[in-house]
Amino acid sequence: MSLEIATIPCRTDNYAYLLHDAESGATAVVDVPDAGPIRSALADRGWNLSDILITHHHYDHIDGVEELRAEFDARVVGAAADAHRLPPLDLAVAEGDIVNVGCVSGKVLDVSGHTMGHIAFCFPGAAFTADSLMALGCGRLFEGDAPTMWASLSKLAALPPETLIYSGHEYTAANGAFALTVDPENTALAARVEAVARARAAGEPTVPSLLSLELATNPFLRAVAPEVKQGLGMAGASDVDTFAEIRRRKDSF
Repeated sequence: MSLEIATIPCRTDNYAYLLHDAESGATAVVDVPDAGPIRSALADRGWNLSDILITHHHYDHIDGVEELRAEFDARVVGAAADAHRLPPLDLAVAEGDIVNVGCVSGKVLDVSGHTMGHIAFCFPGAAFTADSLMALGCGRLFEGDAPTMWASLSKLAALPPETLIYSGHEYTAANGAFALTVDPENTALAARVEAVARARAAGEPTVPSLLSLELATNPFLRAVAPEVKQGLGMAGASDVDTFAEIRRRKDSF
């Protein structure tokens, strides 16, 4: 049993995602940067919104929640730890909790780091990671520290490699340019950067991405790789210290 997933561009570089269970007719949206594009996508497909799943409190992920809640009487789901700065929640969840979209069950992961209380929704074959693990990148550490984000990324890295990663923004080209400075000898990365450029030139999104591809090319996940540590002048450093240095370099790139 699987979900039909639609990628919905919002604002200038955000993504929302529609998850549709054909058996029950239930449809969820992960994050609501803006109500308009999501409403249009629902109408185009003849779907009725049943659930709104929120990953974190930043305005460009929740601005349209109340508008869609009022229109569709949708259930709003978000992190209990973040409830004080989210729209009112109908279901407050924490790591390990199960969220159902119709007949399909997903699991909640705490992926704090970009913000504290950031969560990911992991359904069979698909993880909605927003601004934690991103295509060729990870979110800036606005609230958490490097050990917190590294622990979160490590949870996501342990998912099945065939998992599709649905992240929150179209940042992949810029992330790729930075990644090449950290991992210049990585032929898989070079090929991916070229593929990203072709996709963007054609107006196509670069998400979702396979976790296996992120493990092979994303510099933040490759903090474990000896060749990356060597290239940073950090041979023998811990994974988390290497990650922290990569994040520091990205922040000033």
